[in-house]
Amino acid sequence: MPSDPISLDGRTLEGGGQLLRLAISLSALTYLPVHVWDIRANRAPWKANQPAGGLKPAHLAAVEWLAKATAAETEGMSKGSQVLSFHPLQWTTQTFTPDDSSGPLGKRRKQPSPDGWEDIYHGDSLVRKETCIELSTPGSVCLILQAILPYLLFHCSDVATSVDEAVSDAASTVPLRVTIHGGTNVSKSPSIEYVSQGLIPMLIEKVGIPPVTVEIVKRGWSSGRADIGIVRFDLTPFERGARLPEFRFSERGELSKMHVSILAPSLSTRNTLRSKVCEKLLARHPDIDITFPIEEDTGNGARLYLLIVAETSNGYCLGRDCLWERKSNSGTLDVIANTVTNEIERELERGGCVDEYMQDQLVVFQALARGRSVVDSGHDMHATLHTRTARWVTEQLLGLEFDDNGTCSGCGYQVGEYFIHRKTGRDVDNSAAEFERLKIS
Repeated sequence: MPSDPISLDGRTLEGGGQLLRLAISLSALTYLPVHVWDIRANRAPWKANQPAGGLKPAHLAAVEWLAKATAAETEGMSKGSQVLSFHPLQWTTQTFTPDDSSGPLGKRRKQPSPDGWEDIYHGDSLVRKETCIELSTPGSVCLILQAILPYLLFHCSDVATSVDEAVSDAASTVPLRVTIHGGTNVSKSPSIEYVSQGLIPMLIEKVGIPPVTVEIVKRGWSSGRADIGIVRFDLTPFERGARLPEFRFSERGELSKMHVSILAPSLSTRNTLRSKVCEKLLARHPDIDITFPIEEDTGNGARLYLLIVAETSNGYCLGRDCLWERKSNSGTLDVIANTVTNEIERELERGGCVDEYMQDQLVVFQALARGRSVVDSGHDMHATLHTRTARWVTEQLLGLEFDDNGTCSGCGYQVGEYFIHRKTGRDVDNSAAEFERLKIS
């Protein structure tokens, strides 16, 4: 392991949580140690009467999970901390024999593994691994997923010590179930509707990741009375030795459908908002097909949410939404309908294949892919501050360069490789002593 970690100034560009999430995510995947200072310096303090920025509980939950998954040595892993050092160790997760393989599906071993996963058996067969991340506040489930998804998809549980071994020692992968307790509809964060209807379909269909299914067990809200939700994500990682091919987001095609999701406190409110949205959409696109995938009662007058996803003939999805957190009045529904329909129209007028909020979510996959991946954001759509920040982080850790069009030649990360070998050109301590200390006999 390099003696000096990669040092990142947390004030850079966006200077918020995204910089930290992506840095730790890539560190966990590549085993490159990082040191982030002035964490979230451009943000409000995590708690009143505290210094600006610092780790909030949701950031800490993601870091703690990745630290456990990689047996990382850390410094500064506490609420409000403005400095974090993260040094992943190189040890492989183990396969455990179930304590009781008789009986129905769902028998678990009595003691969890040191990496935070539980093995679920059907008879003698391991059918999946499960893990759970629990917040005591409605911090964003989707931002936690953003931090851990690259690791979930690209990490191979039996890590190879070289690229050749990764290729020659292919093994089948085990399905994963990740349960996250937190907020599903939270201010200044992507909603679970946007992620499940927009981001994840694009990652599967256009980027080429394995299928990911989303189950909302319970909604969690930051508006109204704070409420903690539960979401389950089921996925199967890339197979050992695999690389993500280059991908292209281009030739958007014509608008074909609009999908409208409404969460509101009463049937009359939902019907009124539906009518207002349809009127505005049909005025601009008279022949458009409008569907309503989600209409739910929020049970609280302070909880109003609208998402519109525009689907094109070439399978691209662009979304805009509004989570209303102010006191409602007679004009609230007009404001929500006007805001979201105008914003989705602006996205369509740009002619790009991604909306403003999906742009930065694709950067890590461009960076990890093999070859030059292209994302057409449309005319007059410059890289957002979040996108520029994500590109900067990948440049610092992986040594990549993005051109003015947002294109880069990815590192071609191979599932199971110790990327740090390639980055440093030096041998790495396998931390066998640490592995022996942590493993369960």
